[in-house]
Amino acid sequence: MPSPALEPARVAIDLGAESCRVSLLRWSASDTSVQNNSEQPTVELVHRIPNGPVRRGDHLHWPLSSILAGLEEGLRKCAAKAPEGIASIAVDSWSVDYVRIAPNGAALGDPFCYRDERTVAAKERVDAILPEFELYQRTGALPLRINTVYQLVADSDAGIDARTHWAMFPEFVLYWLSGRRVAEYSNASHSGLVNLKTGDWDQEVFRALGLSIDAAPPIVPAGAILGPIDGPMKGPLTALDAFRHTQIIAPASHDTASAIAGIPTDMSSSAYLCAGTWSLVGTLATQPVATQEALDARYTNLGSATGGRLFHTLVNGMWLIKQCMDGWAAQGRPWSIEKLVQEAAACSPGGVINVDAEPLMLELEMPQRINNELTHAGFAPIPDTPGNEPQFARVIFESLAARYGSAITSLEHMLGRKLTRIHMLGGANRNRLLVELTEKQTGLPVEIGETESSTIGSFAVQLAASEASSTAPVSAAAVRAWAARLCQPTGQPV
Repeated sequence: MPSPALEPARVAIDLGAESCRVSLLRWSASDTSVQNNSEQPTVELVHRIPNGPVRRGDHLHWPLSSILAGLEEGLRKCAAKAPEGIASIAVDSWSVDYVRIAPNGAALGDPFCYRDERTVAAKERVDAILPEFELYQRTGALPLRINTVYQLVADSDAGIDARTHWAMFPEFVLYWLSGRRVAEYSNASHSGLVNLKTGDWDQEVFRALGLSIDAAPPIVPAGAILGPIDGPMKGPLTALDAFRHTQIIAPASHDTASAIAGIPTDMSSSAYLCAGTWSLVGTLATQPVATQEALDARYTNLGSATGGRLFHTLVNGMWLIKQCMDGWAAQGRPWSIEKLVQEAAACSPGGVINVDAEPLMLELEMPQRINNELTHAGFAPIPDTPGNEPQFARVIFESLAARYGSAITSLEHMLGRKLTRIHMLGGANRNRLLVELTEKQTGLPVEIGETESSTIGSFAVQLAASEASSTAPVSAAAVRAWAARLCQPTGQPV
């Protein structure tokens, strides 16, 4: 049995588009830490749930019931590993998607996936009412068709009652645990419905689009303590000793905001590059930038965990290589990402494509889509035959790095200051070729951060929130200090 003096454990749930992870933070007392009257933190990935959109008829959905079942399994595993008790649970996820909630508190079916094409017509209708630049100036959110605002309008167009309550995806899981329906600010700011000046839902936007503001949950800051487990999971979880005194905390529920909160160093002169399914290139800004130039350069203004703005652009990412690999595997041509990176490094550059082209955002037939873009850009297509897979990978990595370079140039111009380095987060920071190409294209050194920085940021916010004495946003200094204590050396990319 562990020493009763040990601090209780904490749980971070990170919901990803390809997998959902349940991680456990525990404290151990080594000889050195005992002498220093402190305990050492260890973070363990306890449970991973495969995830991905599923097609139901003509639409893409998230398999909510299997995600929740997997999360319960992961939480039970955490309870078994932490007899000292679990102090808190927090949840972050990708943005923009949400779950509709019935009057009895149950989910009204599987939520739509942001990649579903139902928002194409919805965005056209919204643009006719609120032109892109007007909406951008009001909310600061880049008007992408995946945004919550267009999804809610698509719901109304499909006959779904606008008055039906909803919660963003990670906040629905928080609701499932706590029974309290909220919208954490960093995640809400990605919806295209939050006013830049007030930091609350923009009532005029709701009114103009025929949406019900009463259906939206109240906005809370990162670090808000929602209370004990008192939702649908109260019986199954509080029957376990480890969860008897657990508090549910809203971290920075947007996974990018959590990832930036997990950076332990000063970011005042640094850019961040979150390289996963999507790539995000940006920096922390003290004030929002909602100019026509920023809109044209596809930059967005999102809330951070500790104040200020995450000013970044959304770039396609490892979705491209994952779609190629899935297609090749289905044809009996399986590849690991490690081998693709290794062999792509030996390939000659085969051209650079626009990774943000709309066809590349869609699933299936990715090699053909890439060839179409190569042809459009004046390069020779690559025969999609065995042995040419690394050449496709080389084009993808070269093109991503080129896009990162143009994003950094735009960023520096709009902010009027030079950046000195890039802090690279996410699974792609283990890709040595992509790191080297990024340094070449940007002219900046790349500092390798935590692969699971969203989890580190979630734990840092939980710990800072537990120390705080008010409902104000958590202290930036406290979050950074906890992140520094939790981060482990990551070594070099492969």
